[in-house]
Formats: sequence, structure tokens, C-alpha cells
Amino acid sequence: MRYYFAAISFCFFVFAMGQETNGPENEQDAVKKTIETFFEGFHKQDSILMKSVVGDNVLLQTTGRNKEGKTMFRSQGIERLYESIVSIPDSVSFEEKLTSWSIQVDRTMANAWVGYEFWLNGDFSHCGINSFQLINFDGNWKIIYLIDTRGRARCFD
Repeated sequence: MRYYFAAISFCFFVFAMGQETNGPENEQDAVKKTIETFFEGFHKQDSILMKSVVGDNVLLQTTGRNKEGKTMFRSQGIERLYESIVSIPDSVSFEEKLTSWSIQVDRTMANAWVGYEFWLNGDFSHCGINSFQLINFDGNWKIIYLIDTRGRARCFD
């Protein structure tokens, strides 16, 4: 009888573990989908879609080197990004091509290191890394912080 109970308990445990849908791979996929939604809105110039995956009062930061080779560092609120994206005229085409992904998740926090190339009117402009910090608010991943690098060196290594 004891073996019977142990066998049933083991089967129940295996079945329950097999039903888990929020494993690391699925959470990484959910984080990636959040970022892809952000860029879908970015490319469509749809600030409402972008806002759907971004937390409140998000700070955006950028770092790179200026023409003199000095490190530059700039901060702006997310609202300024929304305003600039929706105000781009139809005569200007732009695309941020996402080139690589590294996503780490721990419980309610995630980091995504996303390589990109930025193209303006069909011409290469610059490349870099977007580093996203995300929080899972009760099942919904939201971007809470974004910093990126920008430059032209080593873009196609």
C-alpha cells in the first residue's frame, strides 16, 4: 500500500510539473514578445501600442562617443520619445533591425540585451545595444528602463 501511494504521488508530481506554462523559456518568450510589441509600435509610429508595454515614468538613457571621441551620456523621459516618433513625417522611413537577443529572467524581473542596426531612408545610420529592464506586473511584462549604446564602429563584425 505504501508503494502504491508513493507511485501515485510521484505520477501526480510529474503530471503537475509537466503542466507548468511559466517556465524560463516561456517567460523569456513573453519578455521578447513585449519588446517586439514595443518596436511594432515604434515602427508604426503608434504611441498607444508602445505605451501598452511600458511602465509609468520610464527613463531612457543613451551613451556613445561623440565626434571627438568623448563619452556622451543623455537622459530623457519616455514621453519625449513618444512625441518624436509620432511626429516623424511620412517622407522619412526608419527601421531599427533587432539583430541579437540575450534574455535573463528571475521571478518578476528580466533583462534583455538586444543588438540593433538603425536604418534611415534606407541608409545605415548606426548600431548598438538596447538594454531593457522589465518587471512582471501580475502576468504582464512591462519595460521600466531602457539604455542604449550608439555608434558606427564594429557594427558589422
